[in-house]
Amino acid sequence: MTTQKYVQFFRETSPYIHAHRGKTFVIAMSGEAVLDANFDSIVHDIALMQSLGVNIVLVHGARPQIDQRLQLAGLQSDFREQVRITDASAMQCVKEAVGSTRFQIESALSMGLPNSPMHGARVRVIGGNFITAKPVGIREGVDFQRAGEIRRIDRTAIQQQLEAGALVLMSSIGFSPTGEAFNLSYQDVATQTAIALRAEKLILVTEAAGIIDADNNLQRNLSLPQVSDLKATLKHADGQDSATYSLLSAAYQACRNNVDRVHLVGCSEDGSLLSELFTREGSGTLIMQDHSEVIRAATIDDVGGILDLISPLEQQGILVKRSRELLETEISRFMLVVHPEGTLLGCAALYPIADSAAGELACVATHPEFHNQGIASRLLKSIEQDAIENQLKTLFVLTTQTAHWFREQGFAEAAVSELPAEKQSLYNYQRQSRIFSKKL
Repeated sequence: MTTQKYVQFFRETSPYIHAHRGKTFVIAMSGEAVLDANFDSIVHDIALMQSLGVNIVLVHGARPQIDQRLQLAGLQSDFREQVRITDASAMQCVKEAVGSTRFQIESALSMGLPNSPMHGARVRVIGGNFITAKPVGIREGVDFQRAGEIRRIDRTAIQQQLEAGALVLMSSIGFSPTGEAFNLSYQDVATQTAIALRAEKLILVTEAAGIIDADNNLQRNLSLPQVSDLKATLKHADGQDSATYSLLSAAYQACRNNVDRVHLVGCSEDGSLLSELFTREGSGTLIMQDHSEVIRAATIDDVGGILDLISPLEQQGILVKRSRELLETEISRFMLVVHPEGTLLGCAALYPIADSAAGELACVATHPEFHNQGIASRLLKSIEQDAIENQLKTLFVLTTQTAHWFREQGFAEAAVSELPAEKQSLYNYQRQSRIFSKKL
């Protein structure tokens, strides 16, 4: 990476650094993620996030580690509804596997060698009996024995440790008031902890890079209704994808209980956690309580984002090139569609034409990862409403490559002679833009 690209990247991440400082994130790391070759990098990235002022609660799973211990002991355990039936012998393996995994994570967080990403981190890791558990009991005649459910999360104790600057590390074992230990789902621990703390984010780090659709495309964003539909599809499908169903269930429960955002992030791609949280593009799937984007007027602070959005289209000759200085001068002409997470999804501008009751629609652009989602159409409606409020009667647009889209939006092709006099005098015959108009 060149120095200039590094500087640009650092500047682009700064709004996220400011937004995340002082917030509480609950990160759930699966047992598979702990075994992944990228594990040390994940730990380094978590330590970096804490150094940037994020309050971290790290919850870890240990399913493959437990399976390995059971196999070595010559034991088997069955599952019912994604819950491991845990007898006394199996519980001993659970304790050993969870303890060993926790030791591995705490050891990685304690590294501080020179010339390593952890040098100078000084992460203070705190654990404790933050979870009060109860037995699952008997369901449909099956005794789950030492498998447990969460009764209560000690929110006050965890919050005190976070305020003291510690990283709180939680395992998938809980204790009852009688001193019994119970095997818990790490995703349930993370979800209930995020809810109890009213965390800003729940982040699930697993083998899956996110939610993949039928065409093998990563779903960058999902609303709660979409999650509900996906859950129903998986529940009734043959060969149910239990891992995906479990992730969606945790995300759905968290969002329904006032956790604003849940991120599903893969463990194998280096830097995926930082990419998801500190870049506009992200790397996984974001599930939100409120998925609706915002349409608003642009401000001077949006100039950089608009330039990023339109620069590729300018290079392709689709849009006329605009300098930063020109954008700063004309920023009041722009309307934006902004994702609730802050990503700029689209822009368009309205220029009233002097000495006429007409306006020009210009600089219509949509983020490349959000095409075919109706963003440009919603922007156009907002622009048209603004034009009507300003008593404009006609909307003109000049385009070289998107004529079909404007036709679909009710525009009709027009001649240069139909343009207001001011626009006729400025028409660029070299570009040979096609002209479309629409009566408002």
